[in-house]
Amino acid sequence: MSTSAITPYQPASELTPMTIDSFKAYDIRGELGVNLDENIAYRIGRAFAQILYQRYSTAIQANDADMANLQPAIVIGSDIRHSSEQLKQAAIAGMMDAGIDVIDLGMSGTEEVYFATSHYQALGGIEVTASHNPINYNGLKLVKEHSKPISADDGLAEIQALAESGQFTASHKLGTLQRLTDKSAYITHIMTFSDTKKLQPLKLVINSGNGSAGPVVDLLIDKLMQAGAPIEVIKLHHTPDGNFPNGIPNPMIKANRVATQQAVLENKADLGIAFDGDFDRCFLFDEKGEFIDGSYVVGMLAQAFLNKYPNESIVYDPRVIYNTEAVIKEHNGKAVISKSGHSFIKQVMRDSGAVYGGEMSAHHYFRDFFYCDSGMIPWLLTIELLSITGKTLSELVAGYIEAYPSSGELNFRLTTLDAPAIINAIEKKFSVQNPVKSTLDGLSLNFGEWRFNLRASNTEPLIRLNIESRGDRNLLVTKIQEIQQWLAEQGAVTA
Repeated sequence: MSTSAITPYQPASELTPMTIDSFKAYDIRGELGVNLDENIAYRIGRAFAQILYQRYSTAIQANDADMANLQPAIVIGSDIRHSSEQLKQAAIAGMMDAGIDVIDLGMSGTEEVYFATSHYQALGGIEVTASHNPINYNGLKLVKEHSKPISADDGLAEIQALAESGQFTASHKLGTLQRLTDKSAYITHIMTFSDTKKLQPLKLVINSGNGSAGPVVDLLIDKLMQAGAPIEVIKLHHTPDGNFPNGIPNPMIKANRVATQQAVLENKADLGIAFDGDFDRCFLFDEKGEFIDGSYVVGMLAQAFLNKYPNESIVYDPRVIYNTEAVIKEHNGKAVISKSGHSFIKQVMRDSGAVYGGEMSAHHYFRDFFYCDSGMIPWLLTIELLSITGKTLSELVAGYIEAYPSSGELNFRLTTLDAPAIINAIEKKFSVQNPVKSTLDGLSLNFGEWRFNLRASNTEPLIRLNIESRGDRNLLVTKIQEIQQWLAEQGAVTA
């Protein structure tokens, strides 16, 4: 699919039933031409709009105050992938055929859709993106009113069923289309998370990965400069380019970190920052070029929020917990654990009123950003933290790393057993040691001085392993080797 000569998508005159297997636990991901194309995007857009409008109409008739100020419109944006614009146009056609007005944000990151959904008081939002997936993939991330998440248990399965059936209700009118690409309100809101008056001289390396982050980075840097912030920025892989000439932007892959690390060292920078394709994740590198594991960033930001907002709740996922729980306890916060995944984290945050939530996968969520995740807010908070404390990033996290060393996320592809079978087998293997068990998300076994979590990925055909210890790096290394060897014996191959 090319971005050149884009024409409005025209659906087939008849929509017969079909299977759409690109629906995942909390978003839609598929291989282009295999289980995701313009026809499927049209069906998803139309089903999404029809279901949201039905819910809206029912709520208005019931005098639901939560829905009273909404407008019957849906916002949509897309990342820089060459296929994204065509898929977006198809989804727009579906929503308009459902009689719903559409606001097109143009090229945008996922968090811009989150912002715009609430800012424009829309019924929902769609971001067309495959984030860090291979170039022949794409997908759609969906939210409903007030930027609330949609998951398989809360609407996504209903949307899938209607999209597959093709049995859409005929609309008495065609929806309208507005293109609103001004990012000013979004940038102004993001800037409220940083006190520019506190910023000290800093040199930053920002790697946008040729994804959609570049234009937003430019606008934020302009705002910082206008406020007199004494920062210098080295921009790396900055221009959005759907060919991804420097590789798919995914800093979770070690090889993809090298360019940022080298740039930090060569420029003697204070901080390295990198994003994935739709910049809903933010990855940090210290002044030595060292990649900082996401779990320690969660601890750092949790401490920063609890210093500002005492006794507040902090939400975190169960993959790596020792450091985060210790930080929350030490700073008199309330620890609230949630299943991994943005839909689950956001709902738990809303239920608990948490000021901040973090996942080790570099997703960071903020109460004052509609309980949504943002890739831009974390680095603004970090440069403020560096300025206030006068410490380097390595100094800020050194204590965390020493006290609670961890393996980082280790990924495996299964060649014989499936994920449930291998999880059951590893539970049986360790049962004689009587660990504390949790099945909140996959399997977590806690042995007191060390623990591990093994879970199936929600987005890829992988199982993911995380191991941590209480200050004993030798024990950590031993357990990593032991479990890796056991997994290999079960047919699991390092991904």
